Amino acid sequence: MQVLTLEETRAALPFGPLIDALDAGFRAGAEVPLRHHHPMVNPGAADDMLLLMPAWQAAGWGGVKIVNVHPGNAGRGLPAIASSYILFDRVTGAHKLLLDGGELTARRTAAASALAARRLARPDSRRHLIVGAGRVGANLAQAYRAALPIEAVEVWSRTAASAEALAADLRAQGIPAVAAPDLQAAVGRADIVSCATLSRTPLIHGDWLHPGQHIDLIGSFTPEMREADDRALQRARIFLDTDHARIESGDIALPLASGAITEADIEGTLEALCRDNRHPRRGPGEITLFKGVGSAVEDLSAAILAWDSLA
Repeated sequence: MQVLTLEETRAALPFGPLIDALDAGFRAGAEVPLRHHHPMVNPGAADDMLLLMPAWQAAGWGGVKIVNVHPGNAGRGLPAIASSYILFDRVTGAHKLLLDGGELTARRTAAASALAARRLARPDSRRHLIVGAGRVGANLAQAYRAALPIEAVEVWSRTAASAEALAADLRAQGIPAVAAPDLQAAVGRADIVSCATLSRTPLIHGDWLHPGQHIDLIGSFTPEMREADDRALQRARIFLDTDHARIESGDIALPLASGAITEADIEGTLEALCRDNRHPRRGPGEITLFKGVGSAVEDLSAAILAWDSLA
């Protein structure tokens, strides 16, 4: 079995080919069970969690992502999350490749958002606002520049220093980026708004939006988390990465439960858009919204791309 370090995993997953690989992976399809959650009890302390995310093709490849979430590591000076991805031969079961799971996840998450924007956003979108300055947010600028003619990037974070640091890092990569001190004003300037936060209260308000925008929500992955308010959902044409987002994300589950939106307001999934090769935007004035919670198909597609890059 070949083993890729974090840096080698990153090098094996350039965004242009990765976006195309996810598109092809959604079109090809795979068997994707719901992710497995296994709490590991720690008497007198926060529980740890073991997550398993498998996917496999009828023939060809399969894989599983293994994630350990250990909140107590904060007190040990260690990262709270450790993750690896194993790619295996679907016919023999032989393990072929081990990748850094955290890097694979961050890059395929950003690539999936860029893929959705390539199918949903205005093709002439040039101004990109990134809300959140964490690991995924740091990948979004490069991913979107591989999919659309982005000319300017703004970064907003609850912590101004974090936004300044990410903007400086992007400028060092040759990307024209600045920190945005005022979120509402930055939303008003943006063609695309990407949110990659852990917020439990809406950051993006529907009354701030203007015609032609594309809203990208990828931070909320539990039913208690939200990045956009009901009004934002009501003003937009809504698309999900997969149907799992209906129950996994508060951005969709909560407005469905309250009646702010209905099932009929959800117009489709990225999986179906790729399979049917659709670009459903009807005109330049529409507001589109993509909600992603991640799919093991994305992990598998990325790992196959990495394997092919080693040939």
